[in-house]
Amino acid sequence: MIIGPYINGSAVFLGGIAGALVSTRLPERVRLSMPLIFGAASMCMGIVLVMKVAHMPVMVLSVILGALLGELVYLEKGIGKLGGKAKGLVELLVKPAVGDAASQATYLQNYVSIIVLFCASGTGIFGSMHEGMTGDTSVLIAKSFLDIFTAAIFATSLGFAVAIIAVPQLIIQLLLAYGAVHILPLTTPAMQADFSAVGGVLMFATGFRICGIKLFPVANMIPALILAMPVSSIWTHFF
Repeated sequence: MIIGPYINGSAVFLGGIAGALVSTRLPERVRLSMPLIFGAASMCMGIVLVMKVAHMPVMVLSVILGALLGELVYLEKGIGKLGGKAKGLVELLVKPAVGDAASQATYLQNYVSIIVLFCASGTGIFGSMHEGMTGDTSVLIAKSFLDIFTAAIFATSLGFAVAIIAVPQLIIQLLLAYGAVHILPLTTPAMQADFSAVGGVLMFATGFRICGIKLFPVANMIPALILAMPVSSIWTHFF
Protein backbone atom coordinates (compact mmCIF):
# COMPACT_ATOMS: atom_id res chain seq x y z
CA MET A 1 0.00 0.00 0.00
CA ILE A 2 1.34 3.41 -1.01
CA ILE A 3 1.21 5.82 1.95
CA GLY A 4 4.34 8.02 1.65
CA PRO A 5 2.84 10.59 -0.75
CA TYR A 6 -0.15 11.06 1.57
CA ILE A 7 2.15 11.62 4.55
CA ASN A 8 4.29 14.06 2.57
CA GLY A 9 1.27 15.94 1.23
CA SER A 10 -0.20 16.20 4.72
CA ALA A 11 3.10 17.57 6.02
CA VAL A 12 3.13 20.36 3.44
CA PHE A 13 -0.53 21.16 4.11
CA LEU A 14 -0.16 21.27 7.89
CA GLY A 15 3.13 23.16 7.68
CA GLY A 16 1.55 25.77 5.42
CA ILE A 17 -1.37 26.25 7.80
CA ALA A 18 0.82 26.41 10.91
CA GLY A 19 3.31 28.82 9.36
CA ALA A 20 0.58 31.21 8.28
CA LEU A 21 -0.92 31.17 11.78
CA VAL A 22 2.35 31.95 13.60
CA SER A 23 3.86 34.22 10.95
CA THR A 24 3.98 37.29 13.19
CA ARG A 25 5.48 35.39 16.14
CA LEU A 26 8.33 33.51 14.44
CA PRO A 27 11.72 35.21 15.05
CA GLU A 28 13.70 36.21 11.97
CA ARG A 29 16.76 34.30 13.22
CA VAL A 30 14.72 31.08 13.10
CA ARG A 31 13.68 31.70 9.48
CA LEU A 32 17.32 32.21 8.51
CA SER A 33 18.94 29.38 10.49
CA MET A 34 16.50 26.50 9.95
CA PRO A 35 17.15 26.06 6.18
CA LEU A 36 20.77 25.28 7.10
CA ILE A 37 19.54 22.48 9.36
CA PHE A 38 17.23 21.20 6.60
CA GLY A 39 20.15 21.13 4.18
CA ALA A 40 22.38 19.24 6.62
CA ALA A 41 19.62 16.67 7.22
CA SER A 42 19.18 16.20 3.46
CA MET A 43 22.91 15.61 3.04
CA CYS A 44 22.92 13.01 5.84
CA MET A 45 19.99 11.20 4.23
CA GLY A 46 21.91 11.19 0.95
CA ILE A 47 25.00 9.69 2.60
CA VAL A 48 22.95 6.85 4.11
CA LEU A 49 21.47 5.98 0.71
CA VAL A 50 24.80 6.22 -1.14
CA MET A 51 26.24 3.64 1.26
CA LYS A 52 23.71 1.11 -0.07
CA VAL A 53 25.33 1.13 -3.51
CA ALA A 54 25.91 -2.27 -5.13
CA HIS A 55 28.16 -1.10 -7.97
CA MET A 56 30.06 2.16 -7.41
CA PRO A 57 30.87 2.65 -11.14
CA VAL A 58 27.15 2.40 -11.94
CA MET A 59 26.31 5.19 -9.50
CA VAL A 60 29.03 7.46 -10.84
CA LEU A 61 28.25 6.77 -14.50
CA SER A 62 24.49 7.21 -14.01
CA VAL A 63 24.93 10.56 -12.27
CA ILE A 64 27.34 11.84 -14.92
CA LEU A 65 25.26 10.70 -17.89
CA GLY A 66 22.01 11.81 -16.26
CA ALA A 67 23.33 15.27 -15.44
CA LEU A 68 24.79 15.58 -18.95
CA LEU A 69 21.44 14.64 -20.49
CA GLY A 70 19.61 17.09 -18.25
CA GLU A 71 22.00 19.88 -19.22
CA LEU A 72 21.68 19.09 -22.95
CA VAL A 73 17.88 19.24 -22.89
CA TYR A 74 17.81 22.24 -20.51
CA LEU A 75 15.63 20.28 -18.07
CA GLU A 76 15.90 22.74 -15.17
CA LYS A 77 15.18 25.63 -17.51
CA GLY A 78 12.16 23.73 -18.87
CA ILE A 79 10.82 23.14 -15.36
CA GLY A 80 11.27 26.85 -14.73
CA LYS A 81 9.25 27.65 -17.84
CA LEU A 82 6.46 25.36 -16.66
CA GLY A 83 6.52 27.24 -13.40
CA GLY A 84 6.28 30.48 -15.34
CA LYS A 85 3.24 29.21 -17.22
CA ALA A 86 1.71 28.18 -13.91
CA LYS A 87 2.10 31.77 -12.77
CA GLY A 88 -1.06 32.81 -14.61
CA LEU A 89 -3.05 30.11 -12.83
CA VAL A 90 -1.48 31.08 -9.52
CA GLU A 91 -2.58 34.67 -10.07
CA LEU A 92 -6.17 33.47 -10.41
CA LEU A 93 -6.10 31.13 -7.41
CA VAL A 94 -3.91 33.13 -5.05
CA LYS A 95 -4.52 36.75 -4.24
CA PRO A 96 -1.38 38.23 -2.69
CA ALA A 97 -2.08 40.12 0.50
CA VAL A 98 0.43 42.81 -0.44
CA GLY A 99 0.07 46.28 -1.77
CA ASP A 100 2.03 47.59 -4.77
CA ALA A 101 2.53 45.80 -8.08
CA ALA A 102 6.22 45.13 -7.45
CA SER A 103 5.43 43.39 -4.17
CA GLN A 104 2.75 41.29 -5.85
CA ALA A 105 5.17 40.27 -8.61
CA THR A 106 7.76 39.23 -6.01
CA TYR A 107 5.13 37.29 -4.08
CA LEU A 108 3.99 35.37 -7.17
CA GLN A 109 7.58 34.67 -8.25
CA ASN A 110 8.41 33.23 -4.83
CA TYR A 111 5.22 31.19 -4.85
CA VAL A 112 6.00 29.65 -8.23
CA SER A 113 9.51 28.87 -6.99
CA ILE A 114 8.25 26.85 -4.04
CA ILE A 115 5.77 25.00 -6.29
CA VAL A 116 8.79 23.78 -8.24
CA LEU A 117 10.68 23.07 -4.99
CA PHE A 118 7.96 20.84 -3.54
CA CYS A 119 6.61 19.25 -6.73
CA ALA A 120 9.76 18.70 -8.81
CA SER A 121 12.44 17.99 -6.21
CA GLY A 122 14.82 15.11 -6.78
CA THR A 123 14.12 13.81 -3.27
CA GLY A 124 10.36 13.68 -3.85
CA ILE A 125 10.71 11.98 -7.22
CA PHE A 126 13.21 9.44 -5.89
CA GLY A 127 11.27 8.83 -2.67
CA SER A 128 8.02 8.16 -4.55
CA MET A 129 9.63 5.74 -7.00
CA HIS A 130 11.62 4.10 -4.19
CA GLU A 131 8.45 3.39 -2.23
CA GLY A 132 6.67 2.08 -5.32
CA MET A 133 9.46 -0.41 -5.99
CA THR A 134 10.42 -1.44 -2.46
CA GLY A 135 7.52 -0.48 -0.20
CA ASP A 136 9.99 1.52 1.91
CA THR A 137 8.38 4.78 3.05
CA SER A 138 11.39 6.02 5.04
CA VAL A 139 12.61 8.50 2.40
CA LEU A 140 9.25 10.24 2.03
CA ILE A 141 8.65 10.20 5.78
CA ALA A 142 12.05 11.80 6.40
CA LYS A 143 11.29 14.30 3.64
CA SER A 144 7.97 15.03 5.34
CA PHE A 145 9.75 16.12 8.52
CA LEU A 146 11.77 18.56 6.43
CA ASP A 147 8.79 19.72 4.37
CA ILE A 148 6.50 20.47 7.30
CA PHE A 149 9.01 22.98 8.65
CA THR A 150 10.03 24.26 5.21
CA ALA A 151 6.38 24.90 4.32
CA ALA A 152 5.85 26.61 7.67
CA ILE A 153 8.77 28.97 7.11
CA PHE A 154 7.61 29.85 3.58
CA ALA A 155 4.07 30.35 4.86
CA THR A 156 5.21 33.01 7.32
CA SER A 157 5.68 35.30 4.32
CA LEU A 158 3.40 33.74 1.66
CA GLY A 159 0.45 32.84 3.86
CA PHE A 160 -2.09 30.02 3.64
CA ALA A 161 -1.50 29.67 -0.13
CA VAL A 162 1.50 27.43 0.65
CA ALA A 163 -0.86 24.73 1.92
CA ILE A 164 -2.47 24.49 -1.55
CA ILE A 165 0.79 23.14 -2.99
CA ALA A 166 0.12 19.84 -1.19
CA VAL A 167 -2.45 18.97 -3.87
CA PRO A 168 -0.24 18.95 -7.03
CA GLN A 169 2.61 17.43 -5.01
CA LEU A 170 0.38 14.54 -3.92
CA ILE A 171 -0.83 13.90 -7.46
CA ILE A 172 2.72 13.83 -8.91
CA GLN A 173 4.07 11.55 -6.18
CA LEU A 174 1.17 9.10 -6.46
CA LEU A 175 1.65 8.84 -10.23
CA LEU A 176 5.36 8.15 -9.76
CA ALA A 177 4.83 5.64 -6.96
CA TYR A 178 2.15 3.60 -8.73
CA GLY A 179 4.13 3.76 -11.97
CA ALA A 180 7.16 2.34 -10.16
CA VAL A 181 5.07 -0.58 -8.88
CA HIS A 182 4.90 -1.87 -12.47
CA ILE A 183 8.68 -1.53 -12.83
CA LEU A 184 9.37 -3.68 -9.75
CA PRO A 185 9.06 -7.12 -11.46
CA LEU A 186 11.76 -6.08 -13.92
CA THR A 187 14.33 -5.17 -11.26
CA THR A 188 16.88 -7.01 -9.12
CA PRO A 189 18.12 -6.16 -5.59
CA ALA A 190 21.37 -4.82 -7.09
CA MET A 191 19.47 -2.54 -9.48
CA GLN A 192 17.37 -1.21 -6.60
CA ALA A 193 20.49 -0.60 -4.51
CA ASP A 194 22.16 1.35 -7.31
CA PHE A 195 18.96 3.33 -7.85
CA SER A 196 18.92 4.22 -4.14
CA ALA A 197 22.56 5.31 -4.28
CA VAL A 198 21.89 7.62 -7.24
CA GLY A 199 18.93 9.06 -5.35
CA GLY A 200 21.27 9.63 -2.43
CA VAL A 201 23.61 11.69 -4.62
CA LEU A 202 20.69 13.89 -5.65
CA MET A 203 19.66 14.32 -2.01
CA PHE A 204 23.22 15.26 -1.07
CA ALA A 205 23.30 17.86 -3.87
CA THR A 206 19.91 19.15 -2.72
CA GLY A 207 21.32 19.65 0.77
CA PHE A 208 24.13 21.83 -0.59
CA ARG A 209 21.56 23.85 -2.50
CA ILE A 210 19.25 24.33 0.50
CA CYS A 211 22.19 25.49 2.62
CA GLY A 212 23.24 27.93 -0.08
CA ILE A 213 26.72 26.43 -0.21
CA LYS A 214 26.54 25.53 -3.90
CA LEU A 215 23.57 25.76 -6.26
CA PHE A 216 23.76 22.32 -7.84
CA PRO A 217 21.44 21.98 -10.88
CA VAL A 218 19.47 19.22 -9.12
CA ALA A 219 16.63 19.27 -11.66
CA ASN A 220 19.13 18.58 -14.45
CA MET A 221 20.33 15.55 -12.47
CA ILE A 222 16.87 13.89 -12.38
CA PRO A 223 17.51 11.80 -15.57
CA ALA A 224 20.15 9.93 -13.53
CA LEU A 225 17.27 8.22 -11.70
CA ILE A 226 15.93 6.94 -15.02
CA LEU A 227 19.33 5.69 -16.14
CA ALA A 228 20.37 4.07 -12.84
CA MET A 229 18.66 0.70 -13.22
CA PRO A 230 19.32 0.17 -16.95
CA VAL A 231 22.99 1.01 -16.42
CA SER A 232 23.08 -1.34 -13.40
CA SER A 233 21.55 -4.15 -15.47
CA ILE A 234 24.03 -3.67 -18.31
CA TRP A 235 26.95 -3.50 -15.87
CA THR A 236 25.89 -6.74 -14.15
CA HIS A 237 25.45 -8.48 -17.48
CA PHE A 238 28.89 -7.62 -18.86
CA PHE A 239 30.99 -7.31 -15.72
